[in-house]
Amino acid sequence: MIVGLIIACEVAFWVLLAAGLTFRYALRMPRTGLALLLCEPLLEVVLFVVSAIDLKNGAQPDWRHGLAAVYIGFTVGLGNSTVTWADARVAHRFAGGPTPVKPPRYGTARAAHEWKVAARWTLSCVVALALLQSAVWYVGSAADTSSLQAWELRMLWLIGINVIIAGSYTVFPKREPAKRD
Repeated sequence: MIVGLIIACEVAFWVLLAAGLTFRYALRMPRTGLALLLCEPLLEVVLFVVSAIDLKNGAQPDWRHGLAAVYIGFTVGLGNSTVTWADARVAHRFAGGPTPVKPPRYGTARAAHEWKVAARWTLSCVVALALLQSAVWYVGSAADTSSLQAWELRMLWLIGINVIIAGSYTVFPKREPAKRD
C-alpha cells in the first residue's frame, strides 16, 4: 500500500506541475496555476500521515516506510528547484519569457553552483534522516528498525557524495579553455 501511494504521489506531483504550468501560461490563469502548484506539498502530508497510521496500526517498519520518508525528504529539498526549473523553461517556450539561465561552467562560479546543489541534496537527506529517526523512535524498541536505519546510512552516504563532488569543484576548479586568436 505504501509503495502504491508513493507512486501515486510522484505521478500526482508531475500532473499538478503540468496542470499548474498549463493554467499559468497556456490558459493565462496565473492564480489558478499557482493554487495548483501550491497543492503539491499536500501530497507529502498525505504520504506522511498514511505512513504514520500504518506504523501506528502495528505494521513492521520496513523499506517501504523508509522509502516514504526519503521521498518526502527529497520533495522538500528538491521539489522547489524542480518546479522553478520547469517554470523557467515553460515560461520561455510558451510565454515569451527570458532564456533560462544555464549553470556556470568554469571556476569559482561553478564551484558555488555545485555547493548550492549539494546544499539542496543535503537538505533532502537531513529531512529524510529526521523522518527516519522519528519513525525509529515512534515504533520503539519493540520492532525491528534495521531497514529504517539502513535508509539512514544511505542518506549519510548521499550527503558525503554531494560534499565530495562540490569540494572537488572547489579544490580542482574547471578552467575555461584558452581562446585561439
